[in-house]
Amino acid sequence: MKNVSKYTRQYFMPPVECMDWAKKDHIDKAPIWCSVDLRDGNQALIVPMSLEQKISFFKLLVKVGFKEIEVGFPAASDTEYQFLRALIEQDLIPNDVTIQVLTQAREHIIRKTFDALKGAKKAVVHVYNSTSLAQREQVFHKSKEEIKKIAVDGAALLKKLADETEGNFAFEYSPESFTGTEPEYALEVCNAVLDVWQPTRDNKVIINLPSTVQHSMPHVYASQVEYMSKNMKYRENVLISLHPHNDRGSGISDAEMGILAGADRIEGTLFGNGERTGNVDIVTLAMNMYSQGVDPELDFSNMLEICEEYEKYTGMKIDMRSPYGGALVFAAFSGSHQDAIAKGMKYREEEEREHWTVPYLPIDPTDIGRHYEADVIRINSQSGKGGVGYILEQYYGLNLPAKMREAMGYATKAVSDEKHKELLPDEIFELFKTRYEDRIAPFNITEMHFKQHNGIIAEVTVDYNGDRKVVIASGNGRLNAVSNALKKQFRLEYDLVVYQEHALEASSSSRAIAYVGIRDKEGKLFWGAGLDQDIIRASINALLTAINNQMLDIR
Repeated sequence: MKNVSKYTRQYFMPPVECMDWAKKDHIDKAPIWCSVDLRDGNQALIVPMSLEQKISFFKLLVKVGFKEIEVGFPAASDTEYQFLRALIEQDLIPNDVTIQVLTQAREHIIRKTFDALKGAKKAVVHVYNSTSLAQREQVFHKSKEEIKKIAVDGAALLKKLADETEGNFAFEYSPESFTGTEPEYALEVCNAVLDVWQPTRDNKVIINLPSTVQHSMPHVYASQVEYMSKNMKYRENVLISLHPHNDRGSGISDAEMGILAGADRIEGTLFGNGERTGNVDIVTLAMNMYSQGVDPELDFSNMLEICEEYEKYTGMKIDMRSPYGGALVFAAFSGSHQDAIAKGMKYREEEEREHWTVPYLPIDPTDIGRHYEADVIRINSQSGKGGVGYILEQYYGLNLPAKMREAMGYATKAVSDEKHKELLPDEIFELFKTRYEDRIAPFNITEMHFKQHNGIIAEVTVDYNGDRKVVIASGNGRLNAVSNALKKQFRLEYDLVVYQEHALEASSSSRAIAYVGIRDKEGKLFWGAGLDQDIIRASINALLTAINNQMLDIR
């Protein structure tokens, strides 16, 4: 591409190596979660939420299990202010939930924020100012000392107003644009703020290290976080929080590696809504932990309902491939994938496995309210025998022989390819019945009688293209005797190579289904299925359909 030389790295590595996080291979406990859907997420919407929508969304976040929720920037607009007042005055904040409000480190904004908080039992007041080299030089035209003074003065005012206002207030500070700030300087500013707040074990504070704009690969961010964690004053009384954005598409990696590097807390949104490319997606983060056997302490067991409510309130659409929540994230169209999933599910059922190890499915879809039949095995022209067989077995109780599943798979693919569409389970079942079940032309058996003498003797009345014949033949069983009768009268050439049967319902009146495969002299297989309460009749109907398919060259 042209103009590549105009770009250069805008991040700073720590002055000392900070790579201890890379020695860890997993996250062993959930961080403190803080939803910023109602502030950061809301300000990124084309049409911000109404007061009623924000209240409904707040209730959804509480239901999911968030204990910290940033509800807005109350000094920014009347809607933001009124939303906070509504939560307080209508007593909508559960006792175990802490609201968080955002304010710039500017005196009049901080004062209006505390005015909006009157009557709140508890809250986190989150103050920020930008510290990056780019903003110091281009936006504020201030020195490092001047920028640090803005942070310190803001922190002091927070402490003063908190002492003067009834309620239990905790403090949070963000060196905004942290990822574009020299780590030594970011540490200097944060430590200066901490000196003002003097955190204790019973009165901890939050230092938030936002990836306001992603400038680097995630391992750089993790190293920056580790440097801050190792060198921050009052560390045992500080909760290090991360607020990753997604400009480079690595918000999840930034958050996960940042937790390994020492972070205690994550700020993000459902499904990653936020400015530009969005915030870190808390749904994906939490479910990633869940898939590794770590309780995320958030409840996404009813994912479909959460998705519907999210889309209703925000006007945003969840991409069909969005991890865990997307409509197609568990869908397997590939034949080899479907076959592996079907076999994995059968293995799990037979072996009673404790842990989930089904191929291609990182979690059990039913754990988040999804369904195997509707969400996992989806049939189109890319599908194969495994998926088609799974659909017929799960929906309709049909356990086809392996080679018949293969034939049915090819037939289904051909129809899907011709129609250029996904086939639904009822369409697949109809195709099976049309192609393989109880075909009565050109041959049809209208009557059968059996007697036992040196095996079985069958007297069979056969219609063939309108011509009726009564044929007698013997065999080692009823099906074999009927087969021999048809071969004798009509000079048919085939070998009966597959026979399989099973009941369709578990009762005394259950119907049976039989499957028959015959091979002609050229080695081609033809299939039939028969359905009847009498297994003999079902078997002969299956044979008859297979022969008719041979006559019509339907495989």
